[in-house]
Amino acid sequence: MLGLDFSTLIARIFVLLTAFSVHEFAHAWMADYFGDDTPRQNGRLTLNPMAHLDPLGSLMLVVAGFGWAKPVPVNPYVLRRRSPSALMWVALAGPMSNFLLAILAAVPFRLSLIPLEQAFYSTGGFFPTLPQLLLEFIIINLVLMLFNLIPLSPLDGEKIADYFFPPSWSDFLARIRPYGPMILMVLFIGGPYLGIDILGWIIRPALQFLFSALVG
Repeated sequence: MLGLDFSTLIARIFVLLTAFSVHEFAHAWMADYFGDDTPRQNGRLTLNPMAHLDPLGSLMLVVAGFGWAKPVPVNPYVLRRRSPSALMWVALAGPMSNFLLAILAAVPFRLSLIPLEQAFYSTGGFFPTLPQLLLEFIIINLVLMLFNLIPLSPLDGEKIADYFFPPSWSDFLARIRPYGPMILMVLFIGGPYLGIDILGWIIRPALQFLFSALVG
């Protein structure tokens, strides 16, 4: 599939089933913690991947290394009544869950239980080796975290930024909110055709720093 070997494909499917499910469950759990039962009523307070996966977003993760799941529905009114920061914490829970998963997967490398060099050599087999699987798991979870922290709707970063930004910046986010998906499409799809990798400039340095910090 699009030049992917089977071992990489299997690794990405495994990441898909875990990273997305944990990410969306984290949103649902945090909303439930703040008294919003909307995710529970919609069957999203679960680690079952079938409750969270988006067909197109899942396909993009498998073939391109990034993607998305179905957003967890929440009631902002209920959350804001409980705490002014509740919506921010609900949004932050998803990216932070990916970061924690990346940390856990990096432990064997960090403790030198598995040589990092083994992760970069393919055996040509059907199934990925453990080092390959852990490497794919770390990188994709970090990418998902960093991508979701971009302050554009419908990403989690927009709700996080809205809480911390001054009112004038928050007003700007509100004005461009309806165009967020279009802006992301232009950046992701149109940018590379024009030789402008804006998201790469944003994500790649942070990704390289975090990866080096985690694996040592």
